[in-house]
Amino acid sequence: MIIKRRLPAVLLGLLVAFPTLGVPPAYADEHETEPVEPPKVELVLDVSGSMRAKDIGGRTRISVAQEAFNDVVDALPETTDLGIRVLGATYGGDDKKVGCQDTQQLVPVGPVDRVKAKNAIATLRPTGFTPVGLALREAAKDLGSGETTRRIVLITDGEDTCAPPDPCEVARELAAQGTHLVVDTLGLIPDEKVRKQLVCIASATGGTYTSAQSKDDLTRRIKQLVERAKDTHAKTPAKVTGTDVCAKAPVLTPGVYTDRERFEEHRWYRIPVQPGQELRASVSIGLDRPLNRDYGVLLRATATDGRELVRGNDAGSGRTDVLSTGVRWSAADDEDEEDSADNDKGGVFSDSTEKAPEPTVVCLVVSNSFSAKAGAAAAPGMPLELTIDLVDASPAPNNPGLGRGWVLLGVLTLAGLLSGLIVGWLTRWWVAVWRTR
Repeated sequence: MIIKRRLPAVLLGLLVAFPTLGVPPAYADEHETEPVEPPKVELVLDVSGSMRAKDIGGRTRISVAQEAFNDVVDALPETTDLGIRVLGATYGGDDKKVGCQDTQQLVPVGPVDRVKAKNAIATLRPTGFTPVGLALREAAKDLGSGETTRRIVLITDGEDTCAPPDPCEVARELAAQGTHLVVDTLGLIPDEKVRKQLVCIASATGGTYTSAQSKDDLTRRIKQLVERAKDTHAKTPAKVTGTDVCAKAPVLTPGVYTDRERFEEHRWYRIPVQPGQELRASVSIGLDRPLNRDYGVLLRATATDGRELVRGNDAGSGRTDVLSTGVRWSAADDEDEEDSADNDKGGVFSDSTEKAPEPTVVCLVVSNSFSAKAGAAAAPGMPLELTIDLVDASPAPNNPGLGRGWVLLGVLTLAGLLSGLIVGWLTRWWVAVWRTR
């Protein structure tokens, strides 16, 4: 699902909290280091005979895909290594055994020569079979292995016509190898059978599925996925399982986590926040199956007693494939209220020994209002990506108030008086001028 950065785990401040929390914390990355290689992405394009169909705004599917690829190559970040592989692009005969071996790498994974890449794409003509499973397996070899996440973006308009190998089984096989490989799938005008296969491929590797109905849809989504590769390649998100209540929720440190959430479910997590720190959390949910229109995702931070601290939400109506929202909170406001209460009591403290400040345990809950269309599977849950960060508390207020109490009243009174004087003077001037005419 959308990650901006990864930060080191803040361990020292959490040691005080662990005895009281009772659950060992989950770590996104205990030994995070700078990435030793750039993000690596391979675009895999279906060039089989069905890509000749003219059903995308009166244009052929292949021409739309070629134009989208050109836009993506032009916008490619300099720090991203890109490769391009095709399937069904060279053999136009009827021998299935030969046609099902038809996959080639047009552009090796590496820094891209934009002119050479676009020229290679421009020569493609829809030709043969659709060996998706084989192309995925070869693309994984193209990307190689390593500690950083690699991404395959598969663009196709049809299901595999060459199984075995079955593309879903290939995706599961790649995921089981622990090669940090994510496969995102894009379906061009897909029918239900194609959609199910592409969802299966994406789900097996923690990727996303999207249906592209136009050139703009395709271009925008490929760019998003390439950008996501740049943001998330350094480390694979840690798997975590949220619970149905805060008291049993896993304790999270700063980092990136992945989970799955079923329809209309609530997933709870806990984060200890030290005095002087600000919690920043964001969540993205990938919509990898058909949903009924009008849905949303809600992220709330609450106290352990259930009191809501802050919330964020995002909503969709069927035209998006990811919902994202975030919150930020620090204990500064609560501390101000407690200080005021202490001052009202005279500010007398009976204990002269200062105790080490204890963290505030914040409960994060992710909720959704999704409902599946008929035939859509409820399991597994929707892919969820959660980012946790703890930074120095920001001096910025939680709201843009002008002040409080008598100060605010004085400001509003003065503003009203000045406004009345100006309006009255302008009215008298206008009347005087109007009467002289």
